[in-house]
Amino acid sequence: MTQHAKSWTLKPGAMTLADLRAVWAAPAKLILAAEAYPVIEASAAAVQAIVAKGDAAYGINTGFGLLAKTRIPDEKLEQLQRNLILSHSVGTGELLSDAVVRLIMLMKIGSLARGFSGVRPLIVDTLIALYNAGIMPAIPAKGSVGASGDLAPLSHMTLAMLGVGDVRVNGELMPAPEALAQAGIAPVVLAAKEGLALINGTQVSNALALHGLFMAERLLEAAMVTGALSLDAAKGSDSPFDARVHAVRGQPGQILAAQMYRQLVAHSAIRASHLEGDERVQDPYSLRCQPQVMGACLDLIGNVGRTLLIEANAVTDNPLIFQDGPNGQAEIVSGGNFHAEPVAFAADTLALAISEIGALAERRIALLIDATLSGLPPFLVRDPGVNSGFMIAHVTAAALASENKSLAHPASVDSLPTSANQEDHVSMATFAGRRLDDMAHNTAVIVGIELLAAAQGIDFHRPLKTSPHLEHVHHQLRQKVPFFDADRFFAPDIEAAKQMVLHGELSSTCKNLFAPLYA
Repeated sequence: MTQHAKSWTLKPGAMTLADLRAVWAAPAKLILAAEAYPVIEASAAAVQAIVAKGDAAYGINTGFGLLAKTRIPDEKLEQLQRNLILSHSVGTGELLSDAVVRLIMLMKIGSLARGFSGVRPLIVDTLIALYNAGIMPAIPAKGSVGASGDLAPLSHMTLAMLGVGDVRVNGELMPAPEALAQAGIAPVVLAAKEGLALINGTQVSNALALHGLFMAERLLEAAMVTGALSLDAAKGSDSPFDARVHAVRGQPGQILAAQMYRQLVAHSAIRASHLEGDERVQDPYSLRCQPQVMGACLDLIGNVGRTLLIEANAVTDNPLIFQDGPNGQAEIVSGGNFHAEPVAFAADTLALAISEIGALAERRIALLIDATLSGLPPFLVRDPGVNSGFMIAHVTAAALASENKSLAHPASVDSLPTSANQEDHVSMATFAGRRLDDMAHNTAVIVGIELLAAAQGIDFHRPLKTSPHLEHVHHQLRQKVPFFDADRFFAPDIEAAKQMVLHGELSSTCKNLFAPLYA
């Protein structure tokens, strides 16, 4: 995908994670590369040839699932596709966010445009028109088991193309016919195979997992910053970050994480103040083993990103149209690319990283409020007893860390057969991806509380300063949240810190430091 001043040229099969991050973060006009149209047209012509020939072909002139043996007359093929969308639009729950819906639509456009799905250019162009008009189909979050595609949520996406149901425009719900009329977009009438091509696929599961991935990246950056800040607040040692320690183990994420920690704490006057005469021999693991834990999370997040990028560029509907059949004729082949097991596994492992980032941060908060470990005032407040300080903020962090442990249970190990046992093993990838948002918000709160606690600790060491990087973060926080000199209404402070974590503000001025995460 090539960017041109707030527009994107999509080359099917060639999207990068940077492209997907940009689409997730903000809308931009989408243009499909011209070379995609001939292959789309050829695929659609192949479907029409199959219809004209009269041979039975799944999803083209047959029923679906266990009804695949039911032959559908040619005059009812359009009705078959429309009925498919209406009957499969059975989602429930909260609507998916615009950021996730943009990813769904982008990946569905990219998949159909690769020319293996048998849809007309009109279908792809209508999806692009909706996307560019900012018309986001109202897609309920629940109702997919992540095999035979994300049938229910993708049916809700397709409803908007038919001018049925609701859509969201600029954050407001409105009827689809009204939104399409305002944008000058004509509702489509689906031809043979097109409804099935639109709703078969892993785009919803993958979009949810990508959303979790991009959130995890921000959490990783923020927690490395707050972890370094906690190190200085507790007057910990930077010796465990020595490059030689990590080189002899050889784990790439660990080596990279240690390098980042060294840069984050470099030139700290607080560290310099206790290089001599410090009786402590070793810091607790939550300080000392940060490169090992966060490095493992870094490697895991990188592996997940590679899997989800492959899936973002994939063709995952069924059946597929291949132009290299016998005697040079197009051939329709039924398979199972709609089974989202790779996405489910990726989302499940990503859940481990999100949970561990929060769990380690919670342990550092516990360390900072414990005067026997940190050397700071009990609960990080003057006049403890009269003031409770960070006592219950830590309880909140502990509650959320514990909740994440339950949410981290793998979804992919579960399977309930559907469609009268025709679809007898499913991935549960949609839930695997969906629960990552809750987990990421939990971890963002934990890291936000650590930011508040570590900054409080730094203030108790004044006039000594921490490193230039960390002083800037401390200054950013103090623009929004003052020093905690006595008990006050604490929830707004935590929310402000959480938003700083979610919006990437802790790493905004040292992006070069974190650039290797995205290499």
